[in-house]
Amino acid sequence: MLGVGIDWSEEFHLVALGRPGEGVFDVRRVEHSPRAVDGLLERIAAHEPDPAEVRVVLETRHGLLVERLVDAGYVVVPVNPDLVARRRGPARKKDDAEDARIACLLALDRFERLRPLIQHGEIAGELRAIARDDERAARDERRLLNRLRQDLIAAFPAALDIAGADLGAPTFLRLLERWPGTAALREASRDELAAFARNARHGWPERFADKVEAALAAEHFQPRPYLARAKTDTIRLTASQLLTIGKQRRAWERRMGELLLGAPRQGRARTPRQDQRGQSFPGGEVYLSFPGLGDRLAARVAGEIGDHPEQFESPNALQCYAGKAPVTRRSGKSEFVVSTRLAYNRHLGDAVQQWAFCSLQGSPWARAFYDSKRAAGKSHNATLRALGNRWLEVLWHCLRKHTRYDEAVHTANRNRALAPLPKAA
Repeated sequence: MLGVGIDWSEEFHLVALGRPGEGVFDVRRVEHSPRAVDGLLERIAAHEPDPAEVRVVLETRHGLLVERLVDAGYVVVPVNPDLVARRRGPARKKDDAEDARIACLLALDRFERLRPLIQHGEIAGELRAIARDDERAARDERRLLNRLRQDLIAAFPAALDIAGADLGAPTFLRLLERWPGTAALREASRDELAAFARNARHGWPERFADKVEAALAAEHFQPRPYLARAKTDTIRLTASQLLTIGKQRRAWERRMGELLLGAPRQGRARTPRQDQRGQSFPGGEVYLSFPGLGDRLAARVAGEIGDHPEQFESPNALQCYAGKAPVTRRSGKSEFVVSTRLAYNRHLGDAVQQWAFCSLQGSPWARAFYDSKRAAGKSHNATLRALGNRWLEVLWHCLRKHTRYDEAVHTANRNRALAPLPKAA
């Protein structure tokens, strides 16, 4: 067997090669370019022709370098950087060549329990990439909405009365894009406002015009003229950014549903036609059958689990991967339970936490479970972690059996499991 340890970076990588009983015999620098990586693969093949006997350890599971190593047929083992850091010695000295050597020794250690990387397929990879981009866009959207609110409070307070509770409504954002200040909006006539609302596909254009006129007639603090002029372009820019993000997120949501079901949703029922269905994400309908999982949230959960759920040998393995299984530490007669894990897939953990919260409206047993934990003194987040832990266990069984979730079946099984055992005669 040939062990390969890589300390990667954006511009170059330090690669260490070693063999069992021989240790590390070569450490060299490899530039991050196709020609240099091809040369590395040729050198590895010269030492070990069988790709299955090459074990590569590095501190990432994504990127072009990882894809080239997987395509070459090598056993790629991504590790947590903390695992390498703990082996640097008492001084904890950071050195790239030493980290590559440590990674090579980890690859040669057959007693180290490391899980090889299972590469996602094309559909799973696209689903995960879109779901992560949508999650990041949602954070940007919230940040821009908070910034827009502060700008409106300072320079255009009447706009907050027009927006009401929905500051991110497309009609309101288009209003700010066209009239980003009080002075500009006062010059618009009622007919202009109604026509604008009609073109923006607002359901009640006349009512919208009345709302704008009432907001302008109400009493508000008047900002300084220089501040109103300065914030005009800022408000217009923020509104344009929010409209662009919202449009792209809606397109991503349609694509997520198409990848999960194999065809785009159509009609008011939002169901794909059977004759148009193509290749879909494995188990996509299983994910969507769970309460609280729509296209967006199901894509986030499914994309992180991947199209090979069999890599999780037990429900506990999936729960640990999502960070929902509590950590138990025992020493002698004492036992300590740490409620959260430090090392887990944070994208999946956040999605499951949101899934647990969204399931409270659609699942009676989830609501009862939440209420019982809250009554016992658990905090809101701790209760959602426990509920997400239960949902992952149910999801694991449904994926293993290729069965859609059924609330009645799960409730019956749960009641039977919680029922007291009959007393012996």
